[in-house]
Formats: sequence, C-alpha cells, structure tokens
Amino acid sequence: MAFAPDRIDFAHIRRREGKKPEVLLLSTYQRAGNDVEALVSLRKVLKLARYCCSNLLRVGEYQLLQVEPPDMAANEMKEALRWRIKDMLSFPAESATIDVLEIPSDPAAVGRAKQIFAVAANNSLIAERMALFDDAKVPLLAIDIPELAQRNISALFEEQDRGLAMLCCDESGAMLTFTYKGELYAARHTEVPLIQLQQAEETRREQLFERISLEVQRSLDNFDRLNGHIRLPHLLVSSLPEVPGFIEYLRENLSMPVVAMDLAQVLDFPSIPELAQPTRQTLCLKVLGAALRE
Repeated sequence: MAFAPDRIDFAHIRRREGKKPEVLLLSTYQRAGNDVEALVSLRKVLKLARYCCSNLLRVGEYQLLQVEPPDMAANEMKEALRWRIKDMLSFPAESATIDVLEIPSDPAAVGRAKQIFAVAANNSLIAERMALFDDAKVPLLAIDIPELAQRNISALFEEQDRGLAMLCCDESGAMLTFTYKGELYAARHTEVPLIQLQQAEETRREQLFERISLEVQRSLDNFDRLNGHIRLPHLLVSSLPEVPGFIEYLRENLSMPVVAMDLAQVLDFPSIPELAQPTRQTLCLKVLGAALRE
C-alpha cells in the first residue's frame, strides 16, 4: 500500500510461473482524518489481516545516495556507512535508519570503484509508520521506496540481455530508472509534479518538457559512459493522456527511441478493467511495482 497526500492505494499481485503476474486487487480510498481509523476500517473491508503488507514511502521521506562502500565486513557495513554519508543527510546521522542496495559492477571495468545505494530515512518517520500499522493491527512486512517499485515494473519489460531506461511521471515528479537483469543501476528524480504538466499553459509546458528531456538526455549519456556494456534499446515512458505532446516532444529531442508504456503487455488484470486506462496505469504504477516485491 502507498499513502498519497489525498488517498491510500492498495494493490495485490500474484506471480505465476510461465505467465504474466495477475493483479488481484487495486483499490483507492480517499485519505481524510485519522490514518489509524482509516486502516482499521480498510482492514475489515479488504481483509488486510490475511496479507503481509509492504508500505511505500513517498519521495522526500527518505534519501537514496549512490556512494562508494566502506571497506568493511558486511556486519559492520551499515554503521560505517552512516558516518560516510552523514554530511549528505538532511537529518542527523545518529537518527537515521540505513539500508544498502548493491549495484552490480562490470567485470571488464578494471580499476573502477564499486558503488552501492545507501537508503536512509529518519528513525522517527520509520517508527511512526510502524506504529500506524501496529495500532491498526495490519501486518507490515517491509517499508519500500519508489525507485525499487519502479525497478520491479521495469524488470518485467526488459528484453533478454538488454537493459531498460524507464521514465514515469506522477504527483512527486518524473522518475527515471535504469535496470538490467532485474537490478537497479541508476535512478534520477526531477521535481516536475504531474499536476504542473497538466495545468501549465503551452509556453510553460514546453519549458517543463525541455527540463525533463535535458535531465533524461544527461542521464542517458552518463549511464552509457559508466555502463557501456549494457545496451538500452529504447526509453519506456508512462502514458500521460492529459499532457498532450509530451511523448512526441521526447521523441523529437532524445537520442534514442521512445516507447509509450502499456502495463497490459506485462500484467494480467481481468478483474480490474479500469487498469486498461493509461491515466490509471500511471497513477498506480508504483503501488503495483511495490506489490511485485518478492
């Protein structure tokens, strides 16, 4: 489940051997008043006690940093990393919950320093989120981040022995991820919320298009420089029917082919007909990705 400013999104997906994953549940409830009371009510409606739930943080509630790992034993890594990234954090290092995600390295890249992702969130936020689920008696298995949720969707679209660049726009902005063989290699976030794109007048909208496309092109160039062994066939972009001209602009201004995303290519959702709508796919993409967590 994911908390947006105005709603709570729920998704449940069943993976099936040799078949597309099937979306069994996709529900949205307006967020108003007390979140504990809302979860208690929804626990009964959706029978949440039957599930092991994961909760998706919002952009801004955590920091994702790409750094060189300390030369330490695995059981000492997180504590050593805490002090390596302390000057990059927007809150005191001693009050940070930290986790680590490895970035696969190119075996042929001799002498290049290994990199990892460090994910950090304030202890108070994590404790508050855990208490919310505990008070509502909803089992919480994991707290996840949007980059990994988007990675899970990207992995479904990957072609054999090729990577994938994916750009998705929602309330938090434009998120670009690079994946290869199901692993996250890079992520970039541009603070251009979807509502800005939807409401901007023509001149301002083109300025926002230019800002996003420049960030994407820089990221594509940087990824190619650092990961030349990974071939990216195209850029996959979430559909934005309420933002006319966006994909066309990217096609005219980027150095690689641009393809509009359709989740029907990688997910089955016979009992969720509204998910065939591009707008619904875009708004629920990350909660669906979170539900693909294994």
